[in-house]
Amino acid sequence: MVYLIYGFAGLFIVLSCAMLYAFYHGRNFGLFIMGVTYGTSGVLAIALPHWWPLVAGFVLVWLLKLLGLEPSHEPARDEGGGMRDEGKRDG
Repeated sequence: MVYLIYGFAGLFIVLSCAMLYAFYHGRNFGLFIMGVTYGTSGVLAIALPHWWPLVAGFVLVWLLKLLGLEPSHEPARDEGGGMRDEGKRDG
């Protein structure tokens, strides 16, 4: 059972690193908070070999998603407000 907890805690830490990397490139504050939450719960589950930090971290991240801190899936727009068309040439 302890190895299963360590495995999930490791996955939470990897997920935290991925979210913090995405925050570094995208500057979405929700990714930062969710990444810190996953990382803290993963480290806490390794420090105290119990299952409850993983469940608490998962529930907290879902609460953050329900509060609207999840990044949007809208396509990128240019400064003029129109859709970005990188392959189109004028003329």
